[in-house]
Amino acid sequence: MEQLFTLDSLFTLFMLVLLQAVLGFDNLLYISLESKKAPADKQSFVRKMGVGLAIILRIVLLFVLMSLIQYFQDPFVSLHDNSIIEFEFNVHSIIVLVGGVFIIYTAVKEIWHMMLLKEHDSAQQGSKKKSTNTIIFWIVIMNLVFSFDSILSAMALTSDMEYVPQLILMSIAIIMGGVLMIVLADKVSNFLQKNRMYEVLGLFILFIVGIMLLSEGGHLAHLHLFNNAITPMSKTTFYFVIIVLVIVDVVQGRYQKKLLAEKEHQEALAEKEE
Repeated sequence: MEQLFTLDSLFTLFMLVLLQAVLGFDNLLYISLESKKAPADKQSFVRKMGVGLAIILRIVLLFVLMSLIQYFQDPFVSLHDNSIIEFEFNVHSIIVLVGGVFIIYTAVKEIWHMMLLKEHDSAQQGSKKKSTNTIIFWIVIMNLVFSFDSILSAMALTSDMEYVPQLILMSIAIIMGGVLMIVLADKVSNFLQKNRMYEVLGLFILFIVGIMLLSEGGHLAHLHLFNNAITPMSKTTFYFVIIVLVIVDVVQGRYQKKLLAEKEHQEALAEKEE
């Protein structure tokens, strides 16, 4: 227990909270977009309740992973000596792959609805009818999917500590990271509500998150397609793509404003000439 009150442990706690915040960005985006399907007066409650329940279940998951980590990593079905496909699926890889497929499906569905304006309005009205319990359920489930990597990374950071101090330190980091997520979830959702143009950007970022999860799941399953190994998308690549998307969106938005200003100027000149 003395390990909890050292300078090293405090620094480790800071790094764990920072890790929760960085790895929780994609989760935060999903929560903000999913909560919009609830009635307006329930959206903040849905976000807070979803993250709150997820914090509790993350700590439970932490106990489970630390006790049964080998069972999550051991393959239960495999296929080798095949030139088309090879794999070694374990529980961890299945959870990550299913999460990636679900996120890609959600992003593509919402983008498609945005492209079909009439259907988009009716789809939004239909989505409001979803019960808050259903939305909270999916927020909790996806929070757990995203938490696997953060918990495993946290376990690696605290691998030199004894079991009890390690468990306490990681639990504190999960709670602090969850509280931070609750605070930021409302701010991100309000920003997207006031700046609807960035909603499309958020959905494409969510789509890339799904691809990243698929690549991570394929790597965990040692998946080979036509003798080519599936490699995980690095966080550096992920954030680079996000930065490029944001820059393109900002430049395109300003260029559109410039074109509209020029068009209005030309129309004003034409009216004066008449």
